Amino acid sequence: MTKAQGRWEHFYHQADIGVRGIGPTLDEAFEQAGLALTAVVTNPAQVRAIQPIEIECEAPRASLLLVDFLNRLVYEMATRRMLFSQFEVHLSPPDLGGALSLHALAWGEPVDPARHQPAVEVKGATYCELEVRQNPAGEWVVQCVVDV
Repeated sequence: MTKAQGRWEHFYHQADIGVRGIGPTLDEAFEQAGLALTAVVTNPAQVRAIQPIEIECEAPRASLLLVDFLNRLVYEMATRRMLFSQFEVHLSPPDLGGALSLHALAWGEPVDPARHQPAVEVKGATYCELEVRQNPAGEWVVQCVVDV
């Protein structure tokens, strides 16, 4: 039996760019959304996974956790001047207060303008077209619009 593959994509939004992650698990869908975020800036295949950055966040719903996760990535990209190409996301069930938690490692490298040729700067993930759901095939789909 082979492992189902996740994938990412961009979707049209009039003013900004929609990012979508699709995977057999919610964890993998979040990982794919991270790749979609990187792909707004550059081709993720051009980014070497050499330095890990730890990301932790929590929220009362998976949809809000997605926005928080992507915004943490945007923050790390901006403050560390890095791009990311590999993600390991672990979502934990709600705690006693009802909050879901996320622990992730994002691997990447410092931006090399000549090699990465950044297209745009992502300013943040938004609540616009925010969705976390399972499609008819049973895959998890996570998405939102990012401000560029």
